[in-house]
Amino acid sequence: MIKSIKKIEKDVGPLSDVQKILLTTDGSVTRILEALGYDVNIKAIKQEIVSADKKLSKELNISLGEPVNHRVVIIESKIPLIYAVSYMPIKRLNKNFKFKRDVMNANIPIGKILKKHHIESRREIEYIGVEKPNDSIKNIFNTNELILARTYNIIHRGEILIRINEKFPITWFK
Repeated sequence: MIKSIKKIEKDVGPLSDVQKILLTTDGSVTRILEALGYDVNIKAIKQEIVSADKKLSKELNISLGEPVNHRVVIIESKIPLIYAVSYMPIKRLNKNFKFKRDVMNANIPIGKILKKHHIESRREIEYIGVEKPNDSIKNIFNTNELILARTYNIIHRGEILIRINEKFPITWFK
């Protein structure tokens, strides 16, 4: 992770301490934002069940075609702060009905759901980098600037429970 941060800083300049924390945390981003004084709200953009394609089945270690909960949200506080996309294999959600119900409610932060249901888990960061924004991201954040991004897995009982990709503009949290 530190190598990724150093590469980003070499390519685009120094990151703030808050940006580094948001990119490398293995804890709840929502909780960090709240600790920083943001009044955080989750705005659901999309919640749907999709069939795992070849790429997703490999990333989640599931069979091709298996149902996956696809969730797209914006973590906001007056303005959009973070764009987050998550994928959750349905078969791994079925063990706890109340947990599954809450996860399918796209307006609840995943970290709060995990805590509420006492789900013991760990996060493994797979990617930290800088990206050019696509049109959707440009519209959400109302900017053309570069985007900081990370992808990580939430592991429960040795399996990927949730795969999450988070993005925010490079000038946010300076």
